[in-house]
Formats: sequence, structure tokens, C-alpha cells
Amino acid sequence: MMVRTEQELAALCVALIGGTASLSSAERTLAKASAAAALAEGQLADAQQQISNGGDPLGDAFTRIRTPDARRVAGAVYTPQAIIRSMMTWLAAQAVPARIVDPGAGSGRFILSAGEAFPSAQLVAVETDPLAALMLRANLAVRGWSDRATVLVKDYRAVKLPRCAGVTAFIGNPPYVRHHGIGEEWKAWYASTFAKLGIKASALAGLHLHFFLQTRQLAMPGDIGAFVTSAEWMDVNYGSALRRLLISELGGLALHVLEPKVEAFPGTATTAAITCFRMGETEQPVRVRAVGEVAELNGLTKGIDVPRGQLLSAPRWSVIVRPSAPSAEGEVELGELFRVHRGQVTGANGIWIAGDHTAGLPDSVKMPAVTKAKDLLQAGAHLGSADALRRVIDLPADLDGFSVADRKRITAFLEWARRQGAHSGYIAQHRKAWWSVGLKAPAPILCTYMARRAPQFTLNACDARHINVVHGLYPRAPLPEAAMGRLVAWLNKNVSTGHGRTYAGGLTKFEPKEVERLRIPSLETLLA
Repeated sequence: MMVRTEQELAALCVALIGGTASLSSAERTLAKASAAAALAEGQLADAQQQISNGGDPLGDAFTRIRTPDARRVAGAVYTPQAIIRSMMTWLAAQAVPARIVDPGAGSGRFILSAGEAFPSAQLVAVETDPLAALMLRANLAVRGWSDRATVLVKDYRAVKLPRCAGVTAFIGNPPYVRHHGIGEEWKAWYASTFAKLGIKASALAGLHLHFFLQTRQLAMPGDIGAFVTSAEWMDVNYGSALRRLLISELGGLALHVLEPKVEAFPGTATTAAITCFRMGETEQPVRVRAVGEVAELNGLTKGIDVPRGQLLSAPRWSVIVRPSAPSAEGEVELGELFRVHRGQVTGANGIWIAGDHTAGLPDSVKMPAVTKAKDLLQAGAHLGSADALRRVIDLPADLDGFSVADRKRITAFLEWARRQGAHSGYIAQHRKAWWSVGLKAPAPILCTYMARRAPQFTLNACDARHINVVHGLYPRAPLPEAAMGRLVAWLNKNVSTGHGRTYAGGLTKFEPKEVERLRIPSLETLLA
């Protein structure tokens, strides 16, 4: 079945549905715009046959036609069947639901699988994209399930459900959209709704966390669910609200985290976690495990039981799912000796990193700085010279201390920078003066924090500054120079990607707090 455009796909869906009478206004608009698209001979029958055999030719065509970048904006990542089957097996072992709700249905892979597993259940599928909704309706129509299904073409957060006499099961893959793509009104809804539950929530949360919260709003005691999402919420600060929700409100039962090497969502650089819950559960321990292969998911039954109190008190959950070795005698956390800070954000590297456009500025405001991770990777364990580094323009907030000639050159540069919009960015508007980058003091040790390899720790012997591409390690108290050198050597030898947060594809990230939690030899051991 070769479908080349979204218009052809929409036309095929309408033909499979058998008309537009049941469609929402958004779907009708799309259907009307696609009416001129002609179907190839045999295309309709071919699609019907594949759907009847359990395939998803419409969803496959959609992911082929719409680019990954375009789908990423809406969080449209379609789930492999092996993961869906494991989640459905778990669901069947919990209850026989009277209603199934899929909050981000796409072409209907979850809701269709649920319809087969539970032939008496009512099906509710929620989807904002009218093309995806057409695919979903077409799949339902071919299976003869249009009468038992309700398709809501709207935002899940605005959905209200009628009462249900039996258990409702919530299952699916909530869309992954970062906070940058979420409107301020929904961020306010997220914070205020969590606040009513006595939980403080961050506006940095992604859309999939909003879906967990809305499920808490819709679910009744005894309702069950399983969502597959990215796993980042387990560790990041903005995930703390969801972690509390699962322990105290939504009734988390199990957490199955796929190892980073497993590409759960093909074409995306994110790890995956399957979260199972029963609304109202507050006593039962939570079963957790790390899963090395999709085939090992089985029915989501294996794992170790962790008391809810232990999870509630843990600042991050990955260390519970993948526990590290116990501390050895004579070890301390790096954070006991160092504060770790990400470098300063310039807000506009093209303006604040020196080049031909800054030739007239005095050398005193051009600070040698590490501006890319490659600077450290090339230097290795010892950065002895700043000659190869680029310069960052770091003007003071008060410009009165410059000579008349220098002040004239600085003014001309700032007028140029203003014409480039340097004054209007978010970072610039939140500085004491928009032109003052405010580089941090030189850090004695620098380290990379995002790569497909372990971090590079480098002794900053030339007192270079750094921007937010690397972290700086600042001693909490003066340390002997010998200790610094030995620590850098030890870190480069002993820190691995396993100490950080690894995403699908092998990209590993170390946040400042994760670097501070690294266990290192004590100062006495380093100097021995």
C-alpha cells in the first residue's frame, strides 16, 4: 500500500470509514481538503486486508510521510507492538475493565489491542491531530468497532468522562513534548492542579507528565493503568511531582525501565519506562526492575519490591532501579569536597563569543574560555594554555570605568548587538545589564557533561573561564595542588557512562548534582 502524501492518507481513511457523518469539524475540514486525492486501484482493498490481519498500514504510512521533526513537535511517537503486547498482558492480569481509555491514541495501536483483549469493553480514544483521528476511525471501522468506540478529537487535559459501572483502564503512550512547546495556560493548570493535591510542581515538566496528572483527575479508586513514556522524570527535579503523585495519589504499582541500549521508540534519543498504577493504592510496595531487552518485558511481572517510603524519600529513582555498588571504606562523595556548577549561559553565542565583529573591543573584556566540549577532549587531563581557546565578551554592568576611547568602541559594539536583538532574549532580559554575560570565576577542574562517552575531567591550569557546555568544579575549601591532579587522574580512569543518565543511542548526561554524587577516594587517600 503506497501512500505518498498526507492528503492521500486522509482520503484513504475517509474511504475506509465510509463517509464523513461521524467526524469532528477538524476531521471534516481535513477530509474536504483531501477529497481530490485519488486512490490507486486496489489500494482500499489492500488496506482493509492489512488492517484485518492486525497490521497498522495507516500508522506506518503516517510515520513515513510526516518527518520525525514534524512529529516530534506534537509528540507523535508510535509504540512498537512488542511493548503494547506486554502492557496488555499485564492489564489482563489485573482486571477485566469495562472501559479502556487511551489518552494519546494516534492511529489506535493501544486501543485496538485492548479491543481484542477485552471484547466487552467500551473504548475511548483521545487524539488532537485530525489526521491521526481519521486513521484511528478507519482502523475501528474495518474491525467493525465504530459503535463500541468513542473518539474525542481534543486535548486530553480538557476531557471529562461519564461515570462507569466497572473498572476503567488507562493505557497508552502519552505524547512527549518538552515544556517549551506547552502554553502558559496549561503550565498554570499543571501547577495549580498539583497544588490542590498538596504537591509543588515545576513548569519545566513535559506534556507526558501532564497526562499522568489528568489521569489522576479522571480516575476513580480501583481504576488501573499503564503508560510507556520517556524515563527522564525518574531523576530530574521537575519529575519530583510525578514521583510523589505515584506514591501518594495515583497508586504506582510497578516501574519497568528499559536499558538505554534498547531503542524503545525508534528514531528518538530517549529511554523508556513503563509505569503501572492502581488508583488509590498507598500501601503495596512498588515493583521495579531494569529491562535489557524488549523480549524480557513479558507480562511486566518481574522485579524487586521497593517500599513506598523508600521511593518517596529518594531524590532520584534510577539508583533504585539500577542500584550501584555499596560505598567502600575511605570513599566520600565528590560534593563533600567540591561544588559543581554548569558554566554561564551567554544567550547568544554568535554575539558574545569573539570574532571579527568584536575586533575593536579592548582585550580586557575578551576572556579566554572553554566554549565547546571539544576544547577539553583535545586538552585531555591538563589544560595548560589558553592560546587555542576562543574568547567570550564579558562586559561589566557598569561601563564607567573604561577610557573614553574604549567606551566609544564598546558603545558601537553594543549598538550593533542591539540591532541583532541581543538585548531582547530571555537570558539578556534577566541579567542585571543585558550586555553583561557574567562569567563565573575560573574553576580549577572542568568536565564535559554530555557525550557518548564518559566525561573528560581536565585540570584548568591556565585559569580559563567556561560557558554552559561544560561544568566547573570549585573546592569548598582550599586543596593542595597535588590532590587536584591526582583527583583528575582518578576521575578519568574510574568514572564511566553508567554513573550518569544515559539516553537511547548511548548519549550520556551528567547534571551538576550527579557529578557531586560521584564517590571518590578521600582526600587522605588521594594524598597518600
